[in-house]
Amino acid sequence: MKKIEAIIKPFKLDDVREALSQVGISGLTTTEVKGFGRQKGHTELYRGAEYVVDFLPKVKVEVVVQEKLVDQCIDAIMNAARTGKIGDGKIFVSAVEQVIRIRTGEKGEEAI
Repeated sequence: MKKIEAIIKPFKLDDVREALSQVGISGLTTTEVKGFGRQKGHTELYRGAEYVVDFLPKVKVEVVVQEKLVDQCIDAIMNAARTGKIGDGKIFVSAVEQVIRIRTGEKGEEAI
């Protein structure tokens, strides 16, 4: 099993959720996060004064999937989240050793 974490632009969340649903992913977790990468934030003007916004709002999407679905999920996220502009985000894939569904006690792939 693999955990896929994607940091995306907030307005792309619905597109990513729909794309993952089409791949067969029935559940995901999202978190509102802030961060920056190469874009290093940006400058805004408020009441005539300039100020720097270092941390930009993003959404982190997390899904745990079977190994056979990893590439499909990555492609779905990339196609749905891509705008072609700086700040589109990143995808991280890591191994998951164990999954347990608390309600039933199911373990492994049955618990996903």
